[in-house]
Amino acid sequence: MASTARSLATCIFCKIIKGEIPSYKLIETELSFSFLDIGPLSRGHALIIPKDHAVKMHELPDEYLADAMPIAKKIAQAQGLENYNILQNNGRIAHQEVDHVHFHVIPKPTAGDDEGLVIGWPTKQLPKDEMVKIYEEIKGKL
Repeated sequence: MASTARSLATCIFCKIIKGEIPSYKLIETELSFSFLDIGPLSRGHALIIPKDHAVKMHELPDEYLADAMPIAKKIAQAQGLENYNILQNNGRIAHQEVDHVHFHVIPKPTAGDDEGLVIGWPTKQLPKDEMVKIYEEIKGKL
């Protein structure tokens, strides 16, 4: 309990929600808070943060997830975006920098790698028996 209270007290996103740190607020609902990213990858890069302090998405109650995506959609529509990414990372090795669930809306205005999210997609080919094994393992737990 002490570490959770400490996390809440030091979490930059919790401070933004409380108004302790100023932000360029876009949309606020009972469950979510959205604002412009102050270190944007492109013009209009925004964040959507649940008001529940969960570190990873699987720890967040479903109603917060259901609230976040319509906000992402509204932000994309308000900017008239044709191309954009919705990004959400869980854990340091998955590039999560702030220990509070958050979603990025990242406009991709140009075809090159100079603006917006730049990613590689290192696909792998798995043998069919390995795919079946993975499928059965996951499906059996759903």
